Amino acid sequence: MATDSTFTWTGLDKNGRKNKGEVVAASVALAKAQLRKQGIQAKNVKKKTKPLFSFGVKKIKPADIAIFTRQMATMMKAGVPLVQSFDIVAEGLDNETMRQLVVDIKNEVSAGGGLAASLQKHPKYFDDLFCSLVASGENSGTLEVMLDRVATYKEKTEALKAKIKKAMTYPIAVVVVAIVVTGILLVKVVPQFAETFSSFGSDLPGFTLFVLGISEFVQEWWFIILLGIMVAGWSYSQASLRSKKFRDKVDAIALKLPIVGGIVHDSVVARFSRTLSTTFAAGVPLVEALESTAGAAGNAIYAAGIRQIRDDVTSGTSLYQAIRSTGLFPTMLLQMTSIGEESGALDDMLGKVADQYEAQVDNAVDSLSSLMEPIIMSVLGVLVGGLMVAMYLPIFMIGSVVG
Repeated sequence: MATDSTFTWTGLDKNGRKNKGEVVAASVALAKAQLRKQGIQAKNVKKKTKPLFSFGVKKIKPADIAIFTRQMATMMKAGVPLVQSFDIVAEGLDNETMRQLVVDIKNEVSAGGGLAASLQKHPKYFDDLFCSLVASGENSGTLEVMLDRVATYKEKTEALKAKIKKAMTYPIAVVVVAIVVTGILLVKVVPQFAETFSSFGSDLPGFTLFVLGISEFVQEWWFIILLGIMVAGWSYSQASLRSKKFRDKVDAIALKLPIVGGIVHDSVVARFSRTLSTTFAAGVPLVEALESTAGAAGNAIYAAGIRQIRDDVTSGTSLYQAIRSTGLFPTMLLQMTSIGEESGALDDMLGKVADQYEAQVDNAVDSLSSLMEPIIMSVLGVLVGGLMVAMYLPIFMIGSVVG
């Protein structure tokens, strides 16, 4: 089966004006046929060449997809036709890769494909949950409403992820800097003091000897230490990529960590509530919605628990009882689920739970950031200050003896 390629074209558009653009097709002939369907008289169609080097190419981030979804929802709600909405959004994009993705989807829709079917051709950027919600909107004739819900869902999800990532980036960056600075001091600065101490002709303090021993070890084995760190990082990334058992173990450990475990738990509960609320409001059947929710859980322990809920609901158990039997979810979620089932407003109740736990995650992350700052400063002070004290201690001792 031939793979699709991107072709550039120049010619006259359906209004008879000179224009140019790009189209995705399996061959030049199919590209020309696709353009004819769009009312374009193409004079020149050729395969787009890929650049030899792609160092300046920007990647498409989940945040880009969230912004794209919000823009499309806004255009559709304003009554702008779908294909024209793609054109308007594409023109305002600075990320060339994202612009190309939007153009590709527009071309597929223009050729007669549905929006959901076109999005499914790009699974790297649009997951099953996204595509199923869009498909529900197309089938029910409420695409603009569904895009608005999907946009809200993506925005809240990305905001939650960004908040957690921001909290973790600062301490990791400071720890890396501390390790680098300590390494430079041990390799470059401490040996200079060691040469000075060798002329003293007296015994050095134990703390100074300890630091000098570490310095000698690092100088001799620095390459092995650096290689070991790189191998450990590579091994972790490969294990995470290839071994489901390893990922499950890491997810289980994350839930047991002090402070961080509580943030992970609350973020999973928020994501579960938000996803299930969005899918249920879209008219997706509950069993199918739970399957999508399991995929978006972000933690293997909870994903397994949600699939257990799906199986229990399939066998006739109420959602409240099924969630309760897992023992993973908080009382507030159970109570709101029960009220939602009885009142027929399950999506609204779950939305309120999601709001509550998203707010809890925000507060917990802010508290963690405030707590980490003095701890990190203390660690830096102990590392750098300890090295300086160890180096100057013999000088102070000689000074006191001379005095």
